[in-house]
Amino acid sequence: MRRAAMVPEDALPVMTGVTPPWPGEREVVDGTGIFVRRTPATVPDAPPALYVHGLGGSSANWTDLAHLLADRVDGAAIDLPGFGRSDPTESYSVAALAGWVIRWIEHAGRGPVHLSGNSLGGAICVRVAGLRPDLVRTLTLISPAMPFLDPRRSVHGRLLPLLMVPRADRLAARRLATIDPDVLARQVIEACYADPSVIPEERWLEAIEEVRLRYEVPTYLDAYLRTLRGLVGSFVRAYLPGEASMWRIATRITAPTLVVTGRQDRLVDVRVAPQVARVIPDSRLLVLDKVGHVAQMEVPRTVARAVRGLLEEPGVGGPVPVGAAHAGRWVRVGAGSQLVANATERARRVLSRPWRTLPGRNLPGVAP
Repeated sequence: MRRAAMVPEDALPVMTGVTPPWPGEREVVDGTGIFVRRTPATVPDAPPALYVHGLGGSSANWTDLAHLLADRVDGAAIDLPGFGRSDPTESYSVAALAGWVIRWIEHAGRGPVHLSGNSLGGAICVRVAGLRPDLVRTLTLISPAMPFLDPRRSVHGRLLPLLMVPRADRLAARRLATIDPDVLARQVIEACYADPSVIPEERWLEAIEEVRLRYEVPTYLDAYLRTLRGLVGSFVRAYLPGEASMWRIATRITAPTLVVTGRQDRLVDVRVAPQVARVIPDSRLLVLDKVGHVAQMEVPRTVARAVRGLLEEPGVGGPVPVGAAHAGRWVRVGAGSQLVANATERARRVLSRPWRTLPGRNLPGVAP
């Protein structure tokens, strides 16, 4: 793990006004409609990039970052099945959703891609990069929802009892019906941003419109709760023996990786991102003060500077390393079972420590 390199501010494109969400269309993959927004590259022969949103989010979460990177990559952002404007699916486990990302990359013929994920999308991208390195050029993880054991470190902790209730989606629907979309949008933004005052009026209106969509799609709450249940299940399995551990999968990642987190993240334990950076072999860390859970939305220019810093490292933009996955699995040469066990145990110890110090202090990637 080392400090993330950042290009100068003046290396980024100048943005005038607020960029509207990029246009999208529905694509059918294995019989399921997947909504995809595309940010065309502004230069010829740009390599492809794919952006994966978090729990309850959508492809619109990447509007600004995709714009700022358009002179380096040809971007596409998908709505995961059951979210945004995509069709529902049968399973919402992290493994199942990662399978959809893999199938979409193969369906679109875009691999290998510069892969980015936020929150749940980060966990999904860890699995994709760990199991299918042939599909990933670089990996960017923004507040990745990797396993941690203390629900008090997340505002989602209050939802855990609901996951044990049969047909919890019906209870949630009744509760949702009593909340005005404007109020719910504000609650979501206050949970995700360290400073909601930085949000332009246009983004507030877009957030309200996204929330209204949740009221209109009857399968949304079922997808949300089942996905959260699947994510929590992956947290538990991460500290048990077996190949399903997300920490074990992370040790297999060979792509150059950037890990970004906000010190004021209220959804994912802020100690997680530094531990992710320690476990992934070729990683860089950026810890941002006064930033919350969605750094790509709250401070898109800062994140773009770090992503471009990664892309401009010597050799990073070159060919994918030789060695394709077979049957959906990849084993890094020299990565024995003891290395995996050590990484998993180290993650367990770090994330079970008492909250004694300011998270992220004295790490090499801390930035103001």
